[in-house]
Amino acid sequence: MVSALPNSLAARNIGGQVFRSGTSVGAQYREACRSRSTAEFISKMAGATQELDETAYWLELLADGGIVAQKRLDDLHRETNELIAIFTASIKTAKRNK
Repeated sequence: MVSALPNSLAARNIGGQVFRSGTSVGAQYREACRSRSTAEFISKMAGATQELDETAYWLELLADGGIVAQKRLDDLHRETNELIAIFTASIKTAKRNK
């Protein structure tokens, strides 16, 4: 998605932020899967959730700034929100089972 953005300063900067926060989610999730304690799992999943929320923010800026049509971002935004819900549920379950 990032490589398909227009070649403008705003698109490059926001696209870079989407790339960083979006790929960080995977790294944080992987760390959570390899955590040594429930507290570490919760911490890593919370970090991944924060990165997802940040990614949603950058996607909103792409649409609000007229850089990308909202319709083109709908699937990404929906997937981001679904992952936030899944990760939040995982955190709640881990806290309950502590």
